[in-house]
Amino acid sequence: MRRSVDEHLEVVLGRVAALPAFDQPLMDAVGLVLCEDIVSGVSLPGFDNSAMDGYAVQAGDLAGASDENPISLPVVGEFRAGRSEPIVVTPGTCVRIMTGAPMPRGADSVVPVEWTDGGTVNVRITQQPPLGGSVRRAGEDVTAGAQVLERDTVLGPRQIAVLAAVGRARVKARPRPRVVVISTGAELREPGSRLGEGQIYDSNSYTLAACARDAGAVVYRVGIVDDDPKRIMDTLSDQLVRADLVITTGGVSMGAYDIVKEELSKLGTVDFPQVAMQPGKPQGFGVIGEDEVPIFTLPGNPVSAYISFEVFVRPALRKMMGQMPYRRALVPGVTLDGFSSPAGKRQFVRAAATSGDQGWMASTVGGHGSHLLGGLSRANALIVVPEDVTSVRAGDQVELMLLDEETG
Repeated sequence: MRRSVDEHLEVVLGRVAALPAFDQPLMDAVGLVLCEDIVSGVSLPGFDNSAMDGYAVQAGDLAGASDENPISLPVVGEFRAGRSEPIVVTPGTCVRIMTGAPMPRGADSVVPVEWTDGGTVNVRITQQPPLGGSVRRAGEDVTAGAQVLERDTVLGPRQIAVLAAVGRARVKARPRPRVVVISTGAELREPGSRLGEGQIYDSNSYTLAACARDAGAVVYRVGIVDDDPKRIMDTLSDQLVRADLVITTGGVSMGAYDIVKEELSKLGTVDFPQVAMQPGKPQGFGVIGEDEVPIFTLPGNPVSAYISFEVFVRPALRKMMGQMPYRRALVPGVTLDGFSSPAGKRQFVRAAATSGDQGWMASTVGGHGSHLLGGLSRANALIVVPEDVTSVRAGDQVELMLLDEETG
């Protein structure tokens, strides 16, 4: 089976559904998509209060106040935030007041402490405040009954701020997908262990787990499973209870020991197409288990696995979370290097991109091999070369997928 990149992504997005929303505590909802309109049950501010440390006064008592002609008023009390007393500001008096404290009855303005000598029994004031000066009026920010957030908003710190301010402790939002990541291969060893002959460290499960976490998922990195068919299938079965999506890497090509492909093909629910892309041609996608959990079986070459995640898995996770758009944005740029590209395949070339007065400029980094991680670590973009382009010259206009930018 052969597919284009767009065809395979269409299959993936057609099979993956948004996760059901449920009520979540505010701090758990950061980064999630809101699934309800939020109407405030309170006004913000909820009462007239002082915007400054100073003195609550009747502005008319201070007509003509200046440095040359200061006016003194007796201080008849003090108002603090969260605490007030039944004090009334009558003509010719004032109350010492702190930022956020409710305005006392009778006062119509606040004199900032900087315009005074800071007195506590009597205070000398050198400027007349404007009527209503330094007073925050009840409801001037939000009125009770007003909508403060719309559904489909991604909840960041500023949105959490307004939710807390209007008294919401929980909100209805789509959860983070739970993603299980498994590396397969008898040659793999954990970083930090001793390597034997022909063995390599497992970088793929760490790479893909980091990618999934970066995309907003809750990640369970299972680690390494060797090329034993029963162990692979038992591990998958055991992990499904905590998975909204599974990612495996390795064992999906055409070799004699590509056990993942061999075993999952027997289920009849996972396809293994050859996708017209470089790197990342061998792909696998489908569902497993009674709950039809989506599974991506990605190539074992580390760069292939990473690019496959960016092209196919990240859009799936964003759809599950209800985040739009699903795919990373492509931006126009200019390549500073020339290179060839295979006919009939969409090539994803690792690049270091910078933005300046002339737009985005990109230089290729490392080689084109799907095992070359050093260049990938220095890349912040992929040059996306269409299937019908076989040669790119220095100075050509290209499309860049920015890897360190927010999707969209």
